[in-house]
Amino acid sequence: MILNLPYILETRRNHALEHATLHLLAKTHTGRMAGHSNPTGFFLLGNFPTQDVWISATEALERLRNGESGLAIHPGCGTNMATTALLAVTLAWLPLRGNKSTLMRLLLAPFAVILAVIGVFLARPLGPLLQKRVTTEADMGNMHIIDVVFIRKGVHRVITG
Repeated sequence: MILNLPYILETRRNHALEHATLHLLAKTHTGRMAGHSNPTGFFLLGNFPTQDVWISATEALERLRNGESGLAIHPGCGTNMATTALLAVTLAWLPLRGNKSTLMRLLLAPFAVILAVIGVFLARPLGPLLQKRVTTEADMGNMHIIDVVFIRKGVHRVITG
């Protein structure tokens, strides 16, 4: 399966670890925080001391290994945002497609808006489901944390292997 190809699987595992780390950091830190994962680790954006990132990432890895797979799902994930946008726009587009008449488009606009709202509501459970099954992998396998590097104020790099 394509999701288990090495670079993709490593990215999915790092994405899960990124989410779990952000969940733990959010317990003791306020303010904006975000992350970005790739096959060799992830970046964390937010005002965190490096030691707190180490502690949270290490605990997150251990907790994922101990079966707390829910930590891999995060409400602020881009998967949720992309799912919401794609579903809402696609459903709104459906009644408007092929209609070149401005009058007809104006008449169909309220229906398109209703479909977009339906798309937003349908995406609420779909985004986390896509995280669970596609964009993250809570089974950490033999992954370990190699290093946590301070890049600059507000940016850390967690390197995994």
